[in-house]
Amino acid sequence: MTELADPEWRLIRDDPRPGATQMALEEVAVRTAHEADVRTVRTYGWEPSTLSLGYRQEASSVDWEFCEREGIDVTRRQTGGGGIYHDRYADISYTIVAPAEEVPGDLMECYALFCEPILDALDRMGLDADFAEVPKASIHRPSCYLRDVNPAHDVVVHPADGGPSLKVSGNAQYRRRDAVIQHGSISFDREPEHHLGVFADHDVSVERFDERVGCITDECDLVRDEAVSILGDALGEWCDADEGSWSADELAAARELAAKKYDAEAWVEHRETPTP
Repeated sequence: MTELADPEWRLIRDDPRPGATQMALEEVAVRTAHEADVRTVRTYGWEPSTLSLGYRQEASSVDWEFCEREGIDVTRRQTGGGGIYHDRYADISYTIVAPAEEVPGDLMECYALFCEPILDALDRMGLDADFAEVPKASIHRPSCYLRDVNPAHDVVVHPADGGPSLKVSGNAQYRRRDAVIQHGSISFDREPEHHLGVFADHDVSVERFDERVGCITDECDLVRDEAVSILGDALGEWCDADEGSWSADELAAARELAAKKYDAEAWVEHRETPTP
């Protein structure tokens, strides 16, 4: 539990949903924080598997034919960085939403605070994980997991076999309507063929991918549901959250926003925000 425990928080152990809806729900959670004075932490998955582009990422970096052939959705995040392939099985994601005035104004301090439950969860799973100690150069910038490793917000695992550290989680923040939103991807398993295939014009081999990216399944024998539950528990205890769920109004608002923005070609391919 942290100093965040005084305000009202809810933990949502969310259902798998399309990528556009998952991104829209984050905006809805911001509205709820301001209008209902309720902050949100949640775990979630992606159905179908989805490539989320970083805010400034060029659409030309995507292999659109591969994504269509493999049934992979594409959306665009509000946060920067490279694209992340969110496999319906191999990826576990989370979101934290809080009013900006309640968290550190310094970006690095806020990352440190918001990543506390992530590192706690990985520790409970038996992983030796921490922020990256030193930067690593990019080997394919369009990909979050293969671009520069940043000690400020990239989490690595130190393999039990003594090998070099491997990136196991990417985390990013943005601010909207005086709220801070942090979301992150945790690698439960590796799907290198799909993770690489969604990007156009890459020359990264599967072997090179495996030398950069770690996963939970390499370090312990948890099944996915157990790992998701541990992450949810760590998030909930971190802010003393009550178990909660989306309201019908929130889900309706998210569906409308997903259709209007996060699933729209103007946003996904051209980063054009729809008019109100």
